[in-house]
Amino acid sequence: MLHFPVLLEESIRYLISNKNGNYIDCTYGRGGHSQKILGEITASGTLTAFDKDPEAIVNAKQINSSQFKAINSSFNTLESYFKENSVDGILYDLGTCSTHFDDGNRGFSFINNGPLDMRFNNTKGKPLYDWINNASHDEILKVLYEYGDEKHGKLITRKILEYREKQKILTTFDLADLIKDCYPDKNKKIHPATKSFQAFRIFINDELNEINQSLNQAMKILKKDGRIVVISFHSLEDNLVKNFFKPNKLEFPKDIPINTIEDEKFKCIAKKIRPSTDEININSRSRSAIMRVFKKL
Repeated sequence: MLHFPVLLEESIRYLISNKNGNYIDCTYGRGGHSQKILGEITASGTLTAFDKDPEAIVNAKQINSSQFKAINSSFNTLESYFKENSVDGILYDLGTCSTHFDDGNRGFSFINNGPLDMRFNNTKGKPLYDWINNASHDEILKVLYEYGDEKHGKLITRKILEYREKQKILTTFDLADLIKDCYPDKNKKIHPATKSFQAFRIFINDELNEINQSLNQAMKILKKDGRIVVISFHSLEDNLVKNFFKPNKLEFPKDIPINTIEDEKFKCIAKKIRPSTDEININSRSRSAIMRVFKKL
């Protein structure tokens, strides 16, 4: 399946306020947003893209432009590459690239079998199968509850430990099938392993911490009147973003130290923009997307 950039027209329209400016695409993926940004800025503008996935950087080499640079690093390293007040716009498309799900060897999918990896950068850190075969009951349960909001977390955790006593959990089908076999809600439209796979992916890539760290850096390197555009795909991401830019009385309910900022430093200029019906019909994976846009004052 091809990777369709979500909310492409809407995100770039909000992002670019200065066609001569310097921009960052924090999640290159397969370059849909980056290509669009390069098509909108003038010859004086620049675009820097980040991605943890080495395969994404290989893809980025197809873009032959002196205005463009791709960096194989997490977006929580922005301050290593940019000075304060030097960037006009920063885009975050927090969704997992479709190619990760379609390639079974990456270990993200319960539809295509492969090694249970789930790392965005599969050259660093430990794959999920390494962790899940050694983690304690409480560690597994905490991940399922906090990052997946999985109401059957206790049952799934128990089955994981029982399975481990006989053989290791090594593939995506190993994990997906054991969850499916024990899951009480059999008639749901979504796969029983959906929330668990989300939870383990968020955990193994430290996604929420990296988003928080990156936003702290983004607000420093952004120029006055610069924009931050964030496309989120689940409530954990979206709540983190909302609470970061406009703290409210609700506490972020997970063990993530959210460093909120003063309201007067940023203004929300667009909130809860969703894909059109036409876009969802073309790309069903876009249906959960929410875009928010913030301007530095």
